[in-house]
Amino acid sequence: MFALVQVEDFDQGELYARLKQSADKKACGNTGAIVTFTGLVRDFNNAGDIDGIELEHYPGMTEKALMLLVEQASERFSLNSAGALHRVGRIHNNEQIVWVGAAAPHRKAAFDAACYLMDMLKQSVPLWKKEFKGDKSEWVEAKASDDKAALKWMHKK
Repeated sequence: MFALVQVEDFDQGELYARLKQSADKKACGNTGAIVTFTGLVRDFNNAGDIDGIELEHYPGMTEKALMLLVEQASERFSLNSAGALHRVGRIHNNEQIVWVGAAAPHRKAAFDAACYLMDMLKQSVPLWKKEFKGDKSEWVEAKASDDKAALKWMHKK
């Protein structure tokens, strides 16, 4: 298992290989599915076009919260391994911002775990986002849709 927070872009293939290697060590070849998700920065918001985003975090606290989420997903879905990476700093449109991966004996657990990681990440990992256009920026409020997505996991076992 792993949880990373970094400014630099990431290589999806390297993250997949790291996840698979971790799962192979734990499960001795008993992994039947790996599901990954990569999120990109959108070039728009409700008000129109943007040039990108800037994410701030508390070093140490953010990594710890992300690792706790990975551990919770691993336990909840009986995963062989899980991983997550979130970028911080200034990230332009269409650049990679987040990656999650789940390795499990069966595909349903891997798919559910990847969805859980993404839905819960916005609620449980301390990250603050500003959107920018040109030389202006604006802090982004939490979305009701993100709250709703996280809430469904609290009622689902």
